[in-house]
Amino acid sequence: MQRQIGCPLPPFEVDVFQLSLLLLSLLSASWPAAGPPVPDRWHAWPVTRVFPYAVTGTSPSGATVTYLLAGVAPETSCAAAFQSALPACVTALRATYADSTATFVATVGIAVLARPIPPGTAGPVPRPAAVRPVAFPGGPAERFGERQCFTGALLASHAPYVIATAAGYADGRSYHPGDQAMSRLGGFARQLAAALHRGLTG
Repeated sequence: MQRQIGCPLPPFEVDVFQLSLLLLSLLSASWPAAGPPVPDRWHAWPVTRVFPYAVTGTSPSGATVTYLLAGVAPETSCAAAFQSALPACVTALRATYADSTATFVATVGIAVLARPIPPGTAGPVPRPAAVRPVAFPGGPAERFGERQCFTGALLASHAPYVIATAAGYADGRSYHPGDQAMSRLGGFARQLAAALHRGLTG
């Protein structure tokens, strides 16, 4: 049987039609929207997603620790942010974190690449670290500079980013050749690099 255009639907069909629209709207609201591709996340995401306010880590004893954002530096050139040249690096992002006890500080640098490079190293790296530390006044990172860097970590993968950290002590002590960083400080450097890399590429 044909139905003329403009004729009202029977009540049952109206209910089914409205229910279908409701289900469609609910699915649209709950279904995650497609995010930006990995290479674009560094500028498509808000800064607090690239550099979260808090990053969770683990101490050598297995206890949960929290690393808190001390400040975010302006975007800069790769030459200004890193001590050695990185292939295909187009810009650099940096932020500094402190552990929740304000004992340790670390600057994390993100090198944004025009194309991925073969995986590099992950874990402790000898001083000097690849990224230049950034100090922020009025907090635990106010005395952090290149002379205060004791250790760091460098992480690269198939993604077009290299993550580097430089870690030291919040009391401003300077590094001297032969000085050994505490294992907790080395863990801070590694965990911060891994967490930000995972957040940016996962």
